[in-house]
Amino acid sequence: MIGCATCECIIYNANSLKEKRAVLQRIITRLRQRFNISVAETDFQDLWQRTEITIAIVSSDKIAAEKELEKALQMIDSFPEIERTVTTIDWL
Repeated sequence: MIGCATCECIIYNANSLKEKRAVLQRIITRLRQRFNISVAETDFQDLWQRTEITIAIVSSDKIAAEKELEKALQMIDSFPEIERTVTTIDWL
Protein backbone atom coordinates (compact mmCIF):
# COMPACT_ATOMS: atom_id res chain seq x y z
CA MET A 1 0.00 0.00 0.00
CA ILE A 2 1.38 3.39 -1.02
CA GLY A 3 -0.03 6.52 0.58
CA CYS A 4 0.66 9.97 -0.80
CA ALA A 5 -0.40 13.21 0.91
CA THR A 6 -0.08 16.46 -1.02
CA CYS A 7 -0.34 19.66 1.03
CA GLU A 8 -0.58 23.17 -0.30
CA CYS A 9 0.76 25.58 2.29
CA ILE A 10 1.23 29.29 2.88
CA ILE A 11 4.28 30.78 4.59
CA TYR A 12 3.09 34.26 5.57
CA ASN A 13 6.34 35.76 6.89
CA ALA A 14 8.55 34.75 3.96
CA ASN A 15 9.81 37.86 2.19
CA SER A 16 12.21 36.04 -0.10
CA LEU A 17 12.87 32.60 -1.53
CA LYS A 18 15.77 32.28 0.91
CA GLU A 19 13.45 32.72 3.92
CA LYS A 20 10.92 30.31 2.42
CA ARG A 21 13.55 27.64 1.83
CA ALA A 22 14.89 28.02 5.39
CA VAL A 23 11.42 27.30 6.79
CA LEU A 24 10.84 24.40 4.40
CA GLN A 25 14.25 22.87 5.04
CA ARG A 26 13.61 22.82 8.79
CA ILE A 27 10.17 21.21 8.35
CA ILE A 28 11.31 18.63 5.80
CA THR A 29 14.37 17.66 7.85
CA ARG A 30 12.32 17.12 11.01
CA LEU A 31 9.71 15.08 9.14
CA ARG A 32 12.42 12.83 7.68
CA GLN A 33 14.10 12.39 11.08
CA ARG A 34 10.92 11.57 12.99
CA PHE A 35 8.98 9.42 10.48
CA ASN A 36 9.85 6.72 7.97
CA ILE A 37 8.54 8.73 5.00
CA SER A 38 9.69 10.48 1.84
CA VAL A 39 9.11 14.25 1.73
CA ALA A 40 9.70 16.82 -1.00
CA GLU A 41 8.59 20.25 -2.15
CA THR A 42 6.74 19.44 -5.38
CA ASP A 43 5.32 22.74 -6.64
CA PHE A 44 5.51 26.54 -6.36
CA GLN A 45 9.31 26.51 -5.98
CA ASP A 46 9.61 30.04 -7.36
CA LEU A 47 6.88 31.68 -5.23
CA TRP A 48 7.81 33.29 -1.92
CA GLN A 49 4.84 32.52 0.26
CA ARG A 50 3.27 29.46 -1.32
CA THR A 51 4.47 25.86 -1.45
CA GLU A 52 3.33 22.31 -2.02
CA ILE A 53 4.78 19.51 0.09
CA THR A 54 4.25 15.87 -0.84
CA ILE A 55 4.67 13.05 1.67
CA ALA A 56 4.83 9.41 0.56
CA ILE A 57 4.80 6.23 2.63
CA VAL A 58 4.93 2.55 1.71
CA SER A 59 3.43 -0.03 4.04
CA SER A 60 1.80 -3.45 3.91
CA ASP A 61 -1.03 -2.16 6.11
CA LYS A 62 -3.24 0.77 5.08
CA ILE A 63 -4.22 1.61 8.67
CA ALA A 64 -0.59 1.90 9.78
CA ALA A 65 0.26 4.05 6.76
CA GLU A 66 -2.77 6.25 7.42
CA LYS A 67 -1.73 6.81 11.04
CA GLU A 68 1.82 7.69 10.02
CA LEU A 69 0.60 10.17 7.39
CA GLU A 70 -1.76 11.76 9.91
CA LYS A 71 1.06 12.18 12.43
CA ALA A 72 3.24 13.79 9.76
CA LEU A 73 0.44 16.20 8.82
CA GLN A 74 -0.04 17.07 12.50
CA MET A 75 3.67 17.84 12.74
CA ILE A 76 3.39 20.22 9.77
CA ASP A 77 0.49 21.92 11.55
CA SER A 78 2.61 22.32 14.70
CA PHE A 79 4.96 24.79 12.96
CA PRO A 80 3.60 28.32 13.54
CA GLU A 81 5.23 29.83 10.44
CA ILE A 82 3.35 27.63 7.94
CA GLU A 83 -0.36 27.08 7.34
CA ARG A 84 -1.70 24.01 5.55
CA THR A 85 -4.58 25.02 3.25
CA VAL A 86 -5.46 22.13 0.91
CA THR A 87 -4.54 18.50 1.54
CA THR A 88 -5.28 15.53 -0.68
CA ILE A 89 -4.46 11.91 0.15
CA ASP A 90 -4.18 9.28 -2.59
CA TRP A 91 -3.78 5.51 -2.19
CA LEU A 92 -2.12 3.26 -4.74
